[in-house]
Amino acid sequence: MSKSWNTLVPKPRKNRFRWLIYVALAAVYIWAFSGVPFNGFKETAGIITKAIFAGIFSPDWAFVYLPDGEDLLRGLLETLAISILGTFISTFICIPFAFWAAVNMSKGKAISGSGKLMLSFIRTFPEIIMALLFIKAVGPGSFAGVLALGLHSVGMLGKLFADEIENIDNGPLEALISSGASRIQVLWFAVVPQVLPGFLSYTLYRFEINVRSATILGVIGAGGIGTPLIFALSSRNWDRVGIILLGIIAMITIIDLISGMIRKKLV
Repeated sequence: MSKSWNTLVPKPRKNRFRWLIYVALAAVYIWAFSGVPFNGFKETAGIITKAIFAGIFSPDWAFVYLPDGEDLLRGLLETLAISILGTFISTFICIPFAFWAAVNMSKGKAISGSGKLMLSFIRTFPEIIMALLFIKAVGPGSFAGVLALGLHSVGMLGKLFADEIENIDNGPLEALISSGASRIQVLWFAVVPQVLPGFLSYTLYRFEINVRSATILGVIGAGGIGTPLIFALSSRNWDRVGIILLGIIAMITIIDLISGMIRKKLV
């Protein structure tokens, strides 16, 4: 009876540790809110909000297709092309980085640690910063957006691919090595079949993220649907803003549904 009572009563040390966590979290939230200045809303905030919602509910359907200029379909297709090319480039570039960073594929922790450090360094720079750099280097347009997404995605995909490689079953590797297989044969027949479904799943997941990122990169001149969106916002053409937002929502929703169905079959 005494043992069951002791198991029901929480230990004082655990309670103290739990309260320390609560106090630390409360202190972090208080510090975060106190560091954000709040100057209130502008007097025109309500009018602008009504105009935005009015534009969304009464979109400019004529902008869907314009024979002689930029329209919604061309912008969405360009955004989709930027996302596909950026994901394609990053997938092939990050594979050697992933094997470099994987612990079970290196002879020492120093080698894999340097690979992980390189991937962390690549992930440090956001897509917008990279897009601004590439815009200065190659000029504004979709090519800068492709380079920005392709390079930034290497950091995230490389880390996920490395984790996938580290979680493989070592049994097939040991069997092939003991039978005298070369390193290339071990990689091709023992490693690749195990990691390929995970690689494809992570690539599709990154493609979904790149589609969202590509819509933002156009705002700073890296091509895609973001370019007409920033022009419509600056001119307060809320009807056009509405149809662009609806187009982005529809495109991302369809891509998420298709990608989710494919990933369920892969995993």
